[in-house]
Amino acid sequence: MARVCVLLAKGFEEIEAITVVDVLRRADIEVWTLGVSSISIAGAHGIVVEADALLREEADAKWDAVICPGGLPGAHHLRDDEAVQRLLRAQDRSGRWLGAICAAPIALAKAGILRGRNVTCYPGFEDELEGANVVEAPVVIDRNLITSRGPATALAFAFALVSELGDKKIAESLKISTLYNELMEGL
Repeated sequence: MARVCVLLAKGFEEIEAITVVDVLRRADIEVWTLGVSSISIAGAHGIVVEADALLREEADAKWDAVICPGGLPGAHHLRDDEAVQRLLRAQDRSGRWLGAICAAPIALAKAGILRGRNVTCYPGFEDELEGANVVEAPVVIDRNLITSRGPATALAFAFALVSELGDKKIAESLKISTLYNELMEGL
């Protein structure tokens, strides 16, 4: 079973974080929420979430994927936190999965991970992704990196994570059971 952590910094985008946690747990993937600076973290819209542990308590843990939700100022906190930066660099060096959505690719850019990689992000953050090839798509996968555009793409991002970390059949089953496919056909 895959083991995933979702990093929660003050001001994280609630839809992006909670959607990922929910979908991955529905797929029976072990998910930990890690508070960057505290256990109780207020999101960008004032929703307070209790993390499973602090990042510093799990600093040496091995993760199959490390996920960075966007939101402001959450993405800035991920970008500016040295423990987060160490974790992101170690995760990339190991070739294990990294995920970032919305503004959070700026944390990966600061860690030096995006140079020469295909990524996507929330509109307006492209200039902060120096060296990356920014693509306008809901989800972009490049080697061990999955990025996504924003709150409206959170489900697509989560299903892509399930496909890569778990099983494509499980991802497809979850799309059906959550009515995702039905919704997407109607657009």
